[in-house]
Amino acid sequence: MTTQWLYLICGGLLLSSVMVLWRRELSAIVRLLVLQGVLLGALAGVLDVRLESAELGVVAVGVLALKAIVVPGILRRVLRDSAQDWGEARETEPLTNVPASIVAAALLTLLAYAAARPLVRLSPTAETHAVPVGLAMVLIGFFVLVTRRRALSQIVGFLLLDNGIATTAFLITGGVPGIVELAVSLDVLLVVLVLQVLTARLRTTFGGTDIDELRELHD
Repeated sequence: MTTQWLYLICGGLLLSSVMVLWRRELSAIVRLLVLQGVLLGALAGVLDVRLESAELGVVAVGVLALKAIVVPGILRRVLRDSAQDWGEARETEPLTNVPASIVAAALLTLLAYAAARPLVRLSPTAETHAVPVGLAMVLIGFFVLVTRRRALSQIVGFLLLDNGIATTAFLITGGVPGIVELAVSLDVLLVVLVLQVLTARLRTTFGGTDIDELRELHD
């Protein structure tokens, strides 16, 4: 029964990553990050049941609190300030349109499954069969980073990439030690706080966070 839950959660993680490419409203993208945080916590919880590890239960609660509540809360505050003061509520002009982004996500997912085949052959368990999902999330997060123009969208790409790394680590290692996950999570929180400050400074100094316009201003 836990195997079906494992595959269902991994399917939800991959689907939520692809939907980030589909949606333009930044508030909807933040809600997808909340969903992804809940699913990541549920993944740690399922692994806790499968491996009978009490430490994984603590990790699941920590991941849920950080990735589904704290970090999205920071992003909502940044988005609220951006929408009220500067009208930046949507990703207006990404470098690729929605159909091209969905095709790219499909190709990146196929690439992830091809790259993970040696690992699956080495240890064909339910967890390793789901590892391509984590790798695909990493690739999609990197794709968001390089194709979106708003600073907030690029923070979302960074968080997608981090969620993909966490998913891969959970599935490969059967659960990251609690102290390691805590350290990594605090690093991510620190990065998000720094990016929040930088985004606010960009808006105040240049009147927006469009990366292309800032590059033209520099030239």
